[in-house]
Amino acid sequence: MNILTKLKKSEGESIGTTLTVEHLTKAIKNSIDKQGMPEEEARAMAQHVMNFFGYSERIIDNVLEPEDRDAFYMLEDAGILMTEREETTLYDGREWRIHYWMFRKERIHELITGKKIGELVNGVDQNVYDEIPDDIWSRE
Repeated sequence: MNILTKLKKSEGESIGTTLTVEHLTKAIKNSIDKQGMPEEEARAMAQHVMNFFGYSERIIDNVLEPEDRDAFYMLEDAGILMTEREETTLYDGREWRIHYWMFRKERIHELITGKKIGELVNGVDQNVYDEIPDDIWSRE
């Protein structure tokens, strides 16, 4: 199961446009503590979480059972997930709140690579425009 994201390897090369179970497993494993979580447990948790998201960028909190929500809160504490709230007014004038869960892609990238986005790679500030040839900007 894959989620559309933009993740990069530590060397600046692209690892694709999807967040895979392998990526999430590594992020979970690296986020728990210095010793890390056993690979099997991290993979099981990653698969469990990815099953909720499917191909979506965010999911509604109502689909979670209390045990699942506990796991999501743990991943929120690790910085892997975050919540968002939307408020709307019902026809009778009452306010209604909808809570969502979303992946924190930048944090997942940091946990996978050990580097923050925008950090220097090999002592050089990486810029997406550095890889584009100069003649691409000229018109014919």
